[in-house]
Amino acid sequence: MPSTKSKTSPAPGRRGRTAIKADTLPAGAAPQTDAPHPGLPVEDFAEHPPLAPGVKYRRILLKLSGEALMGQQGYGIEDATLSQIADEIIDVHSLGVDIGIVIGGGNIFRGLAASSRGMDRASADYMGMLATVINSLALQDALERRGSKTRVLSALEMERLAEPYIRRRAIRHLEKGRLVIFAAGTGNPFFTTDTAASLRAMEIGADIVMKATRVDGVYDKDPHKHKDARMFRRLSYMDVLNRNLAVMDSTAISLCRDNNLPILVFNLTKPGNIRRVVMGEPLGTLVLDERGEPREKSPGP
Repeated sequence: MPSTKSKTSPAPGRRGRTAIKADTLPAGAAPQTDAPHPGLPVEDFAEHPPLAPGVKYRRILLKLSGEALMGQQGYGIEDATLSQIADEIIDVHSLGVDIGIVIGGGNIFRGLAASSRGMDRASADYMGMLATVINSLALQDALERRGSKTRVLSALEMERLAEPYIRRRAIRHLEKGRLVIFAAGTGNPFFTTDTAASLRAMEIGADIVMKATRVDGVYDKDPHKHKDARMFRRLSYMDVLNRNLAVMDSTAISLCRDNNLPILVFNLTKPGNIRRVVMGEPLGTLVLDERGEPREKSPGP
C-alpha cells in the first residue's frame, strides 16, 4: 500500500529549502543567521576594531580618482601605487574608522572624453562604469591579500563579480568591520563618480567626503603651471560653485551643500596623509558651510 505519511512543504518564501531546526545542529554549533553571502564561511566575518583615541571622523567616504592608480604610468594600474593605497587604507581602518570607497575609471576609460569625440554619451558613461568595476576589483584584491575583509557593491548588477548595491547591506558591512567599495558610480549615465561619492556618503551616514588628489588641496589656479598659485585652507560650497574651482562637479557640490556634508581635498601621493586627516591634522582644503567665517589662504608649496 502507498504510504499515508504527508510530505512537508517548504515554508512560504523559501521554495526548495528546508529550515534547519536548532536541535539538529551539532553540539555547540550556532546557526549562521547573518552570513555575508551564501557559501562563504563564518571565518569571513571581520571583527570591528575599537575606535582609537583622537580619531576625528568615525565614518568616511574616500573618493579615489582612477588616475591615482596609474602611478607613473600613462594608463592602467601600477602595482606599487595600488599596494601603497591598500596599505594606507588598512592602516586607517585599524583605527576603528568605517571606510567606504568610490573609485573613478579615468585610468582605463573616460566616458566624457569619449562622448566629446562623437560617442553616444550614455554608452560612453556605461563603459566608464565598467572601468570603475575593474579598478574596484583590483583594489579589493590588494586589500584582501593583506588580510582585510572587503565587499564590492556595484550599482550595475553583475552577480558573479560583486554584490548589488543595497544601502542597508552596505551599512551592515561597515558595522561588521568590512571595507566597502562602491563600484559603477550611481549606475546612471550623465552622473560622475564625484556625484556617486557624495550620494553614497550621505546614504551610509559618513562624516566627511575625502577626495584624494595629486596636489595638496584646492588652488586659485593650476599649481603645475603657475608657481604663484595659492592654496585655500577653507572654502564654502558657494565659493566653489561661483568660482568654478576644480574640487568636484557642481552636482556633487550641491548635494553636499544641501545636506551639510563637508568635503576635504588632500594629497594622496604623500604617504600617511589619510591617517593624518582622520586624526584631525589640518591638511588640504576643507569645503563646508562656513556661515560667514573668514577664509584664509596659505602659500603654495
